[in-house]
Amino acid sequence: MTKLRVHNIAVSLDGFATGEGQSLETPFGHAGQRLMDWFFPTHAFVDALGHAAESKGTGTRGVDDAFAAASWQGIGAEIMGRRKFGPQQGPWEDESWRGWWGEEPPFRTPVVVLTHHARPDITVGETTFLFRELSPADALALASHHAGGLDVRLGGGPTVVREFLDADLVDHLHIVVVPIILGRGVRLWDGLESLETRFDIEVTASPSGVVHYVWTRSAGNRDSVRD
Repeated sequence: MTKLRVHNIAVSLDGFATGEGQSLETPFGHAGQRLMDWFFPTHAFVDALGHAAESKGTGTRGVDDAFAAASWQGIGAEIMGRRKFGPQQGPWEDESWRGWWGEEPPFRTPVVVLTHHARPDITVGETTFLFRELSPADALALASHHAGGLDVRLGGGPTVVREFLDADLVDHLHIVVVPIILGRGVRLWDGLESLETRFDIEVTASPSGVVHYVWTRSAGNRDSVRD
């Protein structure tokens, strides 16, 4: 069965998964790049954004790269919130915006973008963005249909991840605790009391200073709401 997987969600020590004040110039708000400083130098990230021939042999290896690389393995579709796609809010006044990633987005699969405002689907490079207003369950059903038997990645942001966790749809959750204090922004864990009881949890510390938490749906909680 297709699994819903969350990867590389970075959270500050005080529980914020993005900063306050997201804009075109500051995709992570006042957090800047501090939440993702462990991720951007990795070979997996460099390779995903660059052409293979140009990026071969570049980027860091090790613990962080291994976790970053896992996020691309066996994925056939993605779900993301509108704020991961871009900084705009409200009706789509400017449909020329095609995402943060330029003309070669790293996904190379169908991507379901959750939005309350209609917009035609677009294809950018090898990635097709499908703009839909759907519940978590319906979004997962659509993404699973397009995944071709592979897994679906839930890309964020934190509000969307929290909604899917609340609906008990997540099978794999990779959280990266970053040793910074943000003080404000969007929290991941609010309203998810006792979430840990649904999962088996493994912890790996990295020399970079971050700690990787991998939450896997426990054997006693295999009867998903999708069944």
